[in-house]
Amino acid sequence: MTHPVRAALVGFGYAGRTFHAPLIAACPELRLEAVVSRQAEAVAEVWPDARVLTSYDQALADPAIDLIVLATPNDLHATQAEAALNAGKAVVVDKPFTLTAAEARRLAALADTRGSMLSVFHNRRWDADFLTLQGLLAHDRLGPVVRFESRFNRWRPEVRDRWREGDGPGAGVWYDLGPHLIDQALVLFGRPLGVTCDLAVMRPGGKAVDYAHAVLRYADKRIILHADMVTPAADARFVVHGARASWRKDGLDVQEDQLKSGLTPGVAGWGVDSRPGVAVDGATGAREIVTGPPGDYPAYYAAIAGAIRDGAPNPVPPHEAVAVIEVLEAGLISAERRAEVPL
Repeated sequence: MTHPVRAALVGFGYAGRTFHAPLIAACPELRLEAVVSRQAEAVAEVWPDARVLTSYDQALADPAIDLIVLATPNDLHATQAEAALNAGKAVVVDKPFTLTAAEARRLAALADTRGSMLSVFHNRRWDADFLTLQGLLAHDRLGPVVRFESRFNRWRPEVRDRWREGDGPGAGVWYDLGPHLIDQALVLFGRPLGVTCDLAVMRPGGKAVDYAHAVLRYADKRIILHADMVTPAADARFVVHGARASWRKDGLDVQEDQLKSGLTPGVAGWGVDSRPGVAVDGATGAREIVTGPPGDYPAYYAAIAGAIRDGAPNPVPPHEAVAVIEVLEAGLISAERRAEVPL
């Protein structure tokens, strides 16, 4: 392929408008060729060079489209990804990959059969704090991890009228934030032995899960994952206890706020963490401010372009996304049974 990969973004809600469109446009090897949306004026205002298509079928039938990027409601991901693969397109799916593990496995098998590139947008792998943590563990700065806590706390006491907070399939924080938490844990530690999960609706008038607390059991460690919408003062983003030292990180990665403010991905200051984490030595009590690399969401789409154009590695291959949904689904079963679900 000698021309840029021509992408059609399907959906122009929060994920499509805030994340996918600017990150695609910032990659020299990609071109935002079209957007499938009923918001033609809104698309044209921000991306005047992109064609606006009124139906998904138009994008699937268009020979000028190489890549389909799905930023649609969660319950549409499986059927839309299947249609795109059958149309011979490369596909990126926003998280969560699918609603069920069976759907995820079926799509992975279809992509393999057709020889098509299929990837899931697990962008939190490129958060500055997560990249820093990977470096700490790779260099054995903490010793073997015994307890790992990862949290996304939000303060949204009022229920909003949007599909993510409704009573439809795939709504709620377990499907919204759970995939981020699970994916990062699996990248670091692999598949757990079992999952125990507590899911609840805490807010008055709420319909979707707004509190999720999961414990992933490993032979030598426990991984605690938490997300909610009911925390006025946020807990630490990460707390990691190793056999020799601990590391604590407060505050969220800045890239989402930078994207919302309209900052062009990759410019000076992009992804720089102004609140580095602190490591504490268990033997001496010495504290060390740990700086790391900046966050790098643009790296995901650069890798996607390389995978399509040059056969380079897929940044999030289907089997890794399947594993996330298997843990997500096990969490649902655990919450219903009020018991651990083995994996």
